[in-house]
Amino acid sequence: MLDAKDKSSYQKGMANVLPLEKRALILQMMVEGSSMRSISRIAGVSINTVAKLLVDAGEACLLAHDELVRGVNSKRVECDEIWSFIHTKERNKGAAKNFTAEHGDVWTWTAIDADSKLIVSYLAGTRTAVSAEAFLSDLSGRLADRIQIDTDGHSAYAPTIKKVFRGMIDHASIVKIYANVKSGHKHYAPLECVGVKKDAECGKPDLRKASTSYVERQNLSMRMGMRRFTRLTNAHSKKYEQHLYALALYFMHYNFCRKHQTLGMTPAMAAGLTDKQHDMTWIVGKIDTAAPPPKPRGPYKKKSA
Repeated sequence: MLDAKDKSSYQKGMANVLPLEKRALILQMMVEGSSMRSISRIAGVSINTVAKLLVDAGEACLLAHDELVRGVNSKRVECDEIWSFIHTKERNKGAAKNFTAEHGDVWTWTAIDADSKLIVSYLAGTRTAVSAEAFLSDLSGRLADRIQIDTDGHSAYAPTIKKVFRGMIDHASIVKIYANVKSGHKHYAPLECVGVKKDAECGKPDLRKASTSYVERQNLSMRMGMRRFTRLTNAHSKKYEQHLYALALYFMHYNFCRKHQTLGMTPAMAAGLTDKQHDMTWIVGKIDTAAPPPKPRGPYKKKSA
């Protein structure tokens, strides 16, 4: 967080920068599920200003997460993927205008520590073995010791986990068994779960503790906390970069600023990564630290008639 002197000197160098408190308010609204245009109206700034602040915050949070979330002492991690889309849903790309290769369905892979509820790693990509390997490779570099990983039955997990961790891990898969879909069943209505099948895919996982409940609950938090993840609305990401920046901001706030109700502290505090709860002005300070210093203004050049 910038003190009064640093804040004053920073604003002198960049006269068009928003006050720290307003930037913190805008970012807070982003992680509370407000849309970009509603933030623009409430904060009294242009939509371009909101979008630019998201870019700055996303880049700073990506760097901060990479630096701070390291050497995590975990015993059990749950992994899952959550669906969303960019610009156009995959099934509608053929009829869409001006779509590119980055448009369509995007899957966000998340890994949450079962004890501290810390989001250890995340990745926005496809639901393929390529994305699974990139995601799990990043996860392995952030862990301090051998752990148990619990996943669903997605086919990419078992072989990729064995490859990335070279067999030095305990992996359990949890497959839920649902009742047959009845006639007239609505697509988003919950199905009836009639059983759960647990298998040891690698090592010797404790199947009694094997679960994906925490990471699935985190999926709900993501849909509530980021407007672009809301189902059955016109809210969605238009560009991959904006989607990734929104994730980076959300997870940085979730890990270091938001007190978990069952823990009584932030996940980062529970994981031993920090000794205090931070606030959104701390993230704004990360933006200012990562920003390049303002360039001195050149001499005024009078236009010739």
